[in-house]
Amino acid sequence: MDGSQKFVNELSTFTTVLAVKLYRMQLERPAGVPVLPCLDHEAMLHEGIAPHTAAYVRDAGDNLHEVVFIPDERRLDVEVASTMGECTEASREQFIAELRKRFPGHTVKLARPSRVRGEYRVVNACRAQVTLREVLLGDNLDHTKTSVDRLQLISSLMEKQSRSASWGARTVMTPIVAVAGFLTYEILGTMRDSLGDATISAVRYVVITVVGGFLLYYGIKAVQLTEMANRVWKRSAEYSLILNERRKLRTTEPRQRA
Repeated sequence: MDGSQKFVNELSTFTTVLAVKLYRMQLERPAGVPVLPCLDHEAMLHEGIAPHTAAYVRDAGDNLHEVVFIPDERRLDVEVASTMGECTEASREQFIAELRKRFPGHTVKLARPSRVRGEYRVVNACRAQVTLREVLLGDNLDHTKTSVDRLQLISSLMEKQSRSASWGARTVMTPIVAVAGFLTYEILGTMRDSLGDATISAVRYVVITVVGGFLLYYGIKAVQLTEMANRVWKRSAEYSLILNERRKLRTTEPRQRA
């Protein structure tokens, strides 16, 4: 027993569990809600990540939250990025306080999005097409699936754009640095008598550093765009899995009742 079932059961006593994500963990019995793999970490293809269970939940005030249970570290992470726009700061603070009360002996940590990794831009790109609330609670699954497909298409275009930027950085960087070095060497060489060797050397270093720094920044931005495209794609894939599971549950529930 890895604690996943107990975690979900405890959440169900004060929230409505809407979906569960598992990474190297299992539930002992069907949850009655969409259950899917944790795509963020399954895609990393290495074993350095602790097993965990994540759940999307709705509190009594109709706010949505995501909490991650990491039993090996006795820790609960409340994810902010995935539920931005779906809950208030006050409701999140109340949710964290309730988690500390319900899971004594566990550290409760607030996982905020990173601007460096472009997570705010990822959230904006996703919410412009479809919201988490529509995916988890919307009645019109066909309409929501169309929005998710549109988001997946946009992520593919973002990935192609990042490839173009990355190709440009790799192809152009070396020739531009070489040309800048050659021109500064030739042009400043004609001013040796008036400027002096020390000044000319310093100017050359500054020019090469500025050009190299700009191209390095361009390359880093290309990598960041690739990372953001991957995150948008994984979010759209997660939403698709949730919708597929909701469809299955809709068809199986009437049969079970019959």
